[in-house]
Amino acid sequence: MAKPITTIKKETFTEEQLKEQKLENLKQLLAENEDTVNQLFTIMTELHDIGALEAANKLLEAKEEVAHIALGQMTRKPVTNIINNLMGVAGALTELNPETTAKLIDSVNTGLVEANKAVDTAEKISIFRLAKLLKDPDVNRAMNFGIHFLKGLGKGLKND
Repeated sequence: MAKPITTIKKETFTEEQLKEQKLENLKQLLAENEDTVNQLFTIMTELHDIGALEAANKLLEAKEEVAHIALGQMTRKPVTNIINNLMGVAGALTELNPETTAKLIDSVNTGLVEANKAVDTAEKISIFRLAKLLKDPDVNRAMNFGIHFLKGLGKGLKND
């Protein structure tokens, strides 16, 4: 009958064996990815030739100074104003109905096409022509929209 196993021997590698194993793994990786490695060296050579690697190296060496300058620029009043305005616009855009916004943009585009056609003509608008245009349903709809828009804008601007 066989003798029972009472101890397990864990195979330990020397530092030299570990290095040799890592080197063998690296050789295998390089052999499997030869095209990628060649492209990588081509890119690195190009970056070196144009001085980009040296610039990146200098940038990394001066990282504390660069961070200080970048933070100084980011905290300037014009930059903080831009950031605050962008946040305000983003907040306002989240409140708008996308369908209404799309309809409004389409309407503005249609209006611009009509306005460009009118610019090409030398037609003058008289008081009588203006009164007649107010009876046009499209003009009346736009005037109604504009008046109510201005009314809502005025309500929003009111100081309580």
